[in-house]
Amino acid sequence: MDHVLVLGAGPTGLMTALMLAADGQRVTVLDRDPSPPQGGAAQLWSDWKRPGVRQFSLPHLLLPGGFRLLAAEFPAAVERLTDLGASPYNLIAGTWGVGELGGRRPGDDRFDTLAARRPVLEAALLAEAGATPGITIRRDTQVTGLLVGHTGGAGRPRVTGVRVLGGEQVEADLVVDAMGRRSPVSAMLADIGAAPHEERVETGFRYYARFFRSTDGVMPRKTPWQICHHESVTVVPFAGDSHTWAMGIATSGRDQELRVLGNEDVWQRAAKLYATEDRWVEGEPLTGVHVMGGTGGVYRRRFVVDELPVATGIVAVGDAWAATNPTFGMGMTLGFKHAALLRETLRMVGTDDPLELAVRFDAATEEHLAPLWKNLAAWDRHRLAEIDAEMRGESYTTDDPAWHQRIALETARRKDPDVLRGSSEVGCLLATPEEALVKAGLMGKIAKLGAGAPRYPDLGPTRLELLAAIAGN
Repeated sequence: MDHVLVLGAGPTGLMTALMLAADGQRVTVLDRDPSPPQGGAAQLWSDWKRPGVRQFSLPHLLLPGGFRLLAAEFPAAVERLTDLGASPYNLIAGTWGVGELGGRRPGDDRFDTLAARRPVLEAALLAEAGATPGITIRRDTQVTGLLVGHTGGAGRPRVTGVRVLGGEQVEADLVVDAMGRRSPVSAMLADIGAAPHEERVETGFRYYARFFRSTDGVMPRKTPWQICHHESVTVVPFAGDSHTWAMGIATSGRDQELRVLGNEDVWQRAAKLYATEDRWVEGEPLTGVHVMGGTGGVYRRRFVVDELPVATGIVAVGDAWAATNPTFGMGMTLGFKHAALLRETLRMVGTDDPLELAVRFDAATEEHLAPLWKNLAAWDRHRLAEIDAEMRGESYTTDDPAWHQRIALETARRKDPDVLRGSSEVGCLLATPEEALVKAGLMGKIAKLGAGAPRYPDLGPTRLELLAAIAGN
């Protein structure tokens, strides 16, 4: 039995531990933050602090692609989530009966998930991992460095474990970095002469979100679209557990005029302009405005360079491998899928050949996940350039056909039920664009229905109208 050391007890780290333990591995999970409080959703939300996770108090979404994986592999974790108040949620239910889209169709249950705030979802996974034979979870344990043993092939250093605060050494056959966006592991690898290659796109969005609770048990009516782009901002509503919800507004980090959205009164005035019904912004406020910026853009780290790993005995999953724009809510589901890829690679190779393990896992990651990251990074660049133009009072132009196809898709999915479901399969990480759009023969429809459409198909204020509203005019 191998010993796998998972660094980080967030959703991706816990899913990795659960999958590997189910395959007979002995897994130890290390996390620097304290344990969650005992109790239900209210206690988790109010009392659990995760200083190592900046986005812990921001809205989260487990996409249907991630939920289907969780439900198939660990149904008991789904039961734990439900017991904590997680709510059934279908990502396209708000479109049923809207315009030309028609009603519910057979197979629409593939867009089902459970809505829950991050502390609730993480607590359910943590409880499931804690009850799973073969998994040991150590909280309040900070990793300070890597242990390096004999070379792992081709003269590359072999990571054999980690050092933790206080000097203890924890050895393992494989170390899995699941410490997310702020993981220090890349710097630790650099310290042993094994820095991974990093591709970084300086994007710089800023997020303003507020949570609400229903006082009468009635939730806001489901919005037709999970993500709505408007001049200068993107608006994202989030259903939650226990009759809670959130609404997020994403802006460019360079947009100084919209920094006032951090003020509760200003945020309320702005959010009301976009809410599909007043209830979305008139519930009982659970929080002020949570603000997150300075994420440093998006990045992708490769641990294999010129066909050789920078080090063996160590891999990275989820946000520790690559970070995406939180607006699309893909991070958790990408992490789950990455954990599944690691499990499949270990089934094929094992840890006895660390060089082959590193190379095969990198190849699987590049094949299945890297194209998605590249597409999202390209979207980020265009979107920020578009917002920059709007801040100048101009319209954005580009010759990139991929951007124009994306804009056409935004309109076409609002007019055609087949395009709606194909694009939703892509957005929910249930299928690739090739599978859901190209092979399904939908590209012609998208081009036709999206031709000549306005840039923003959803009603909303112009930038000037938004600025006037937040100024109280």
